Amino acid sequence: MQVLKKLYFAVVCLCLSACGSTSGIKDEGGADSYNTDIAEIGISTSESFRVGMLLPLTGGDAKYGQGLKNASMIALNNINNPNLVLQYYDTQSTPAGARIAIENAINQRSDLIIGPLKSLEVQAVTNETIYRGVPVIAFSTAQEVLQPTIYTLGLLIDEQVDRIMTYAAQQGRKRFALLLPDNGTGGAVARAAVKSAQKNGVDVTVIGFYPPGSSDFSQIVKQMTNYDRRHSRVTRLKSRLQAAANNGNNQAQYALKKLTTREGLGDIGFDALIIPENGAKLTAAISMFAYYDAAYPQVQFLGTSVWEGSRLNNEAAINKSLYPSLSRPLAGQFAGQYYAVFNENPSSLYTLAYDAVGIADRLARLHSENLNEDITAEAGFGGINGRVRFFNDGTNQHSLDVVEVRPEGNIAVDSGSRYFETITEPLPAVTIDSYYRAPRIFGKDPSLAQIVIYGQVLPEENQSVYADDDERDQEAADEQLRAMGIYIN
Repeated sequence: MQVLKKLYFAVVCLCLSACGSTSGIKDEGGADSYNTDIAEIGISTSESFRVGMLLPLTGGDAKYGQGLKNASMIALNNINNPNLVLQYYDTQSTPAGARIAIENAINQRSDLIIGPLKSLEVQAVTNETIYRGVPVIAFSTAQEVLQPTIYTLGLLIDEQVDRIMTYAAQQGRKRFALLLPDNGTGGAVARAAVKSAQKNGVDVTVIGFYPPGSSDFSQIVKQMTNYDRRHSRVTRLKSRLQAAANNGNNQAQYALKKLTTREGLGDIGFDALIIPENGAKLTAAISMFAYYDAAYPQVQFLGTSVWEGSRLNNEAAINKSLYPSLSRPLAGQFAGQYYAVFNENPSSLYTLAYDAVGIADRLARLHSENLNEDITAEAGFGGINGRVRFFNDGTNQHSLDVVEVRPEGNIAVDSGSRYFETITEPLPAVTIDSYYRAPRIFGKDPSLAQIVIYGQVLPEENQSVYADDDERDQEAADEQLRAMGIYIN
């Protein structure tokens, strides 16, 4: 407890020392068109490395902005680098506010910009920072805003999808389905999945799109699992068995009992399924798949990092599911410090601000004239979120764990690398040759979906032929019957 009290006192002292270091400083930070005051933490000297932190300290995202600021203050206290100065600027949760904030940050000699949070705010500061030659390490995960000198510390969709698909493929999963919101996130996941599938020698066979606001997945799941065809088969089989049972066939009676709760027989078309949802929507979606006979171990459910924080352990249908997560070897220590100082549990988002200050500290100690070269160093940077490195195009690579959902608590079943030993290339574009087959599309016009995913409508020879694969479908039905101890002549 004494240590925590000292941390609190140290942060308060930092705030007080900042108030004495420049005139007119306001503790809430920020700048607008009438006020160029800043909130500065650290005592400025001619040797100082000045970091402009652009955060939404007011407006709709103020809660997150304040949390990011709090985390950065804890990091600065723990680092104890007298030459590192943090200057806070309020983006007011808007692009207009971000433009004003970046002008003030650069005018007040920021060497590096950390933030903003949202993609539109990043776009608003890009021209000015590139023109002035000041690198940006943003929190936005929108890949379209990234470019040379505009980096992100956030976890990008391509990396998440590739990590979880690569692991699942290594475990023997070969045919992947996607249940996606019909929006930008869904399109990004679909594009990443088809690229990762080709890289790993597996297939994306089915994609279902649903309206982003919907929580009713019954119709789309019914379509994705080929329910009508499979249900028709089991209905016909039950009718045959009932006739035999009526004639005193004991084996038929046994088979009927086994099939009582079976909704269908045959191939659902996939053995792994990615759902980038969380909370109640995720639970509803997976439960619906289980209802239509798509459940573990026949189907491995996969997620993205949005699963983290959802209460999944008491949901039987979700147990054994997998998702990627940042390696957080020191997350508990940070959370304890944050709670001791600010009397609340931190969001996982706030750890990014902590690590960003750690990166700034490393850059400050290098005393280099080429910050971009240092930022994109191959070895990357370590932090409470594990290791991260930046690439020249603004993207990044994290040391990601694969986490399994278990009743007793989630556990990492495949840990991310502690060090980057090889160069990782971005996912290559999909090669569309005569052997390539597009996934079946439900919930969206297939041509429009292909334009989103591939940038074009694919030729006829590349369209899905799954519906005509009767042999595979019948083999799957026979295998399911044998697994239940039913043998039909």
